[in-house]
Amino acid sequence: MPGTPTDLTRLRAVLTAFFALDGFIFAGWVVRIPAIKEQTGASAGTLGLALLGVSAGAVVTMMLTGRLCHRYGNHQVTVVCAVLLSLSVSLPPLTHSALTLGLVLLIFGAAYGGINVAFNSAAVELVRAMRRPIMPSFHAAFSLGGMVGAGLGGLVAGSLTPTQHLFGLTVLGLVVTALIGRPLLRLRPPAPREDSPKEEAAPRRLNARTRGLVVTFGLIALCTAFGEGALADWSALHLQEDLDATAGAAAIGYSCFALAMTAGRLSGTRLLERLGRTRTLVAGGTTAAVGMLLGALAPTLWAAVLGFVITGLGLANLFPVAVERAGTLAGPDGVAIASTLGYGGMLLGPPAIGFMADWYSLPAALTSVAVLAATAALIGFLTRHAAER
Repeated sequence: MPGTPTDLTRLRAVLTAFFALDGFIFAGWVVRIPAIKEQTGASAGTLGLALLGVSAGAVVTMMLTGRLCHRYGNHQVTVVCAVLLSLSVSLPPLTHSALTLGLVLLIFGAAYGGINVAFNSAAVELVRAMRRPIMPSFHAAFSLGGMVGAGLGGLVAGSLTPTQHLFGLTVLGLVVTALIGRPLLRLRPPAPREDSPKEEAAPRRLNARTRGLVVTFGLIALCTAFGEGALADWSALHLQEDLDATAGAAAIGYSCFALAMTAGRLSGTRLLERLGRTRTLVAGGTTAAVGMLLGALAPTLWAAVLGFVITGLGLANLFPVAVERAGTLAGPDGVAIASTLGYGGMLLGPPAIGFMADWYSLPAALTSVAVLAATAALIGFLTRHAAER
């Protein structure tokens, strides 16, 4: 049996809380990047290499996390990774060189990648059991957590040092994990409904055809994660250095992006039920491409922030749809493959944008996000038959 409606509702609430916690902690780190850049004395290029540690740590651990989820369970791995994420976010402000920053970000990235595979796998199981496209609602919680975390970071940027701020996130993260981890460990993963279609009742074995479909959805995740990572790592710096924004105003840019992502994902279930996956992917990628061109090239602060908002609305449901389809096809292994490709985009993004910023300018470098968003829309159209199954 898939579990009672009460159990499914409780599980949905607990998983939503973990998604929100993940976004909150990650955004708290993101808004302190300019201060830590100054602390380490890194150039744009060397900062990009240091930021590579987050994505590298995530990618390296993702396939391992898929195996751990098979062995120990998605819920158990989620709780362990949440503890590691909370502890590791306090490490970056303790560094004083780009090299040591990159090394501690490997640890942070490993915890971040692990929890993303674990709770996305748990969410895919719940989507299958409920037979509703609710995946965007979980990612809305991540975006909401990011919005709150970035907003809070902007408020405390002038009064707390990065060390004080991020240590506070560690304490808060551990307390929240203790509160929501216990019910998650008690709740059993839901089984598929007995009347589920055969192709949706259980993940397929990873044969060549299934792997090809999973990789295809992973490419959409790659294009999307590149954009999300670029805005997370570089939006505050772009507003602060290119448009002369204050530290607080620069943090607002990412907060507005996260708010737009939240709004887009909160309406994602209804959008998917009305438009289907293909139209959602194509429209989202196209919208994000237009928005990012405005965000990167606008000459004023508020026009750039408007571009970030449009980009957030466009990107909102691309990653959730890609990961959900991959997970439905191949379980935690599918989530791991799609997530690995997705964070491969983040792996390429920080150094690529950093080097392009050194060679040309940061605004020019950020236009690459628009190119990849358009590519995601094209892939979504070309894979329209697989996406609607």
